[in-house]
Parts: sequence; structure tokens; C-alpha cells
Amino acid sequence: MSKPILELKNISLAYDRQMVVKSVSFSLKKGQIGCLLGASGCGKTTILRAIAGFEPLVGGEIHLNKQLVSRQGWTLPPEKRSVGMVFQDYALFPHLSVFDNVAFGLRGMERSERLIRINEILDMVGLGETHNRFPHELSGGQQQRVALARSLALRPELLVMDEPFSNLDVTLRERLSMEVRDILKEFGITALIVTHNQSEAFALADEVGVMDRGEMQQWNTPHSIYHRPATPFVAQFVGEGVLLPGKVRMGRGVETGLGMLCGGVELEGPEGSSVSVLIRPEDVVHDDSSAVKAEVLRRTFRGANVLYSLRLENGDQVLALVPSHCEHSAGEKIGIQPYVQHVVLYDSASALMK
Repeated sequence: MSKPILELKNISLAYDRQMVVKSVSFSLKKGQIGCLLGASGCGKTTILRAIAGFEPLVGGEIHLNKQLVSRQGWTLPPEKRSVGMVFQDYALFPHLSVFDNVAFGLRGMERSERLIRINEILDMVGLGETHNRFPHELSGGQQQRVALARSLALRPELLVMDEPFSNLDVTLRERLSMEVRDILKEFGITALIVTHNQSEAFALADEVGVMDRGEMQQWNTPHSIYHRPATPFVAQFVGEGVLLPGKVRMGRGVETGLGMLCGGVELEGPEGSSVSVLIRPEDVVHDDSSAVKAEVLRRTFRGANVLYSLRLENGDQVLALVPSHCEHSAGEKIGIQPYVQHVVLYDSASALMK
């Protein structure tokens, strides 16, 4: 089993004695792409800066390629870490050409070797014809790839990227994020990316870490984060859905306003105990022949689909994703059926019930 390239062991960081990262642990193996996902101020960029060597730890350890690089009271300087960093604003030198921007960190290299390296990297990121152009002559996507090329030219053990697509429009960021993933995977580059965009995190990453107020809520694959969120916070932060009140009915399932749910659930706790059930919009199917009725409170048109906010007969609310050719107005009652393949339950202590 391969050893991690990056390993964080219970790291903590503080600004002016205020804890901003609290005992966070995770690891990445060679060639893996990880994403730290969370709202502004949750600590994800601070973790990135600590990995790069710009922030000291107040607790825990950081290891890069089996080498200790940070612990409380000691930090290996950034230039000795073999970590490439792509900043949110790209940090390109406006007075330097594309070639010279990429060459900036290779000054100690022999000229012929440096030329070969730069040409290889620019071709790799699809900018082989832009050597003599300047940053202001490039599109936002091209500038982002120059910043990526500059970091990759140093052949780092780890690449870290701080909100690398946030300055781009939606269509371009989706396309470019896939291009960047392809580049990283093709060349086996280990990377950690910070983002607040969950679609971006899920599309890019092999492993996603959901952060909240300086704490790691869950570190897992995108599939597990979405389908098996470890806490109610993760369940509501990732994707769309509601936490529906329910009662445990041993041997049958969980009784809710949607009916009895039993898909793949392993019940724990006494008969009749109160739980919360995660219900995603795709778990609620529109079916006019169903005996279960719900009142339309609100509709949000999304092109191919409409997201309905619905009130059940007991007053609980759920969301349903319905094909847009089915038009229903607020106040109408429609038939629905639960289609829950795997019931996700939380107990009163807010932990995922296995």
C-alpha cells in the first residue's frame, strides 16, 4: 500500500490566539486530487498556507513525502518543501511574457535544459503558441493555465491551488476545471485544491474534505460525502435536501410524513425513538396516482427540471425534482412517492447512524 505524499496529523492553527483550525487530519497518496470544501472563513485557505509553509502550527504535524515539515515551534521554509502554489489571482508578472513568467522559478537551471522544460510545460497546458504574449493579452482561462504551468515547471511533489477558478465565468470554470483535472491525472500530479463550489469539488476530486468553523466534518470520496454524509451539517451543506423527522419502527423501517422508509437502513435504538432522515429532491418522485399528496409551496424553474418545495399532509416539508413539462402552481396538491434507495439517519446527538 503506497505511503501518503501529504499527511496532516491533528493540525491546529491560530491568529492572535483565536483558533481558526482545530485538530484537522487527512492524507493524500501520490496522484490523488483532494479538495477542501467550505464557506468563507472556515479555515480551508489557512490549511493550504500551512501546507505551503506560510503559517506556523500551534499543534499537530504536517508530513510531505514522509518528511516532517511542520510542527509546533518549527516550520521548514516554503522554498524547501517542493510545494507548488497557484493563487486565486494567479499572481502573474504583468511586465513578463508567458515564457518568462513560467521561467521565473527556474533561474538556476542551465539555459538549454530550462528551454526544454518550459516548452514541455506550455505544450502540456495547451499554451505552446503563446511564448511571447503578455498576461493582459490572454483570456482568464489562459492566465490560469500560465499560473499552473509556472508551478508545474518546478516539478513539485505537491500542487496546492487556492480557489483557482473563482475569477472565471461559470461555463469557462466548468470546462477549465475538467482540463486541469485531465492534466493532473495524465502526469500523476498530487494536488490539493480549495473551493467553496461543491460541483467543482465533486468533479475534480478523488477525496473531498468538508470544513466548518475550523473543523473537518468529513473527509471521503465525493460519492460518500453526498450519499453518506457523516453529520447533519454535511448533509445540508452538500447538495439539496431536508432533514425529515421520523420514528424508528423495529423490523419495518422509519415512519415519516412520506410514509414508511426502509431502503438499506440498519436500525439502531429503541422502538419509537426520534431520528432525522435525509431526503434529497431525487428521493421524492412525482406520481399523480399516488395516495400520498403534497401541496406545492414554491417552484424553481431549472430548464429540464423544476425544483418544487412541497408541504406534506402532516406539515413537514420536502423538495422534489420534477421534469419541467409537468407544470404545477403554488397551492396545488400533487401526488408523490418516496424513492429512497438508502435511508440516511441521524440520532439526537447529530451523528450518522450506521
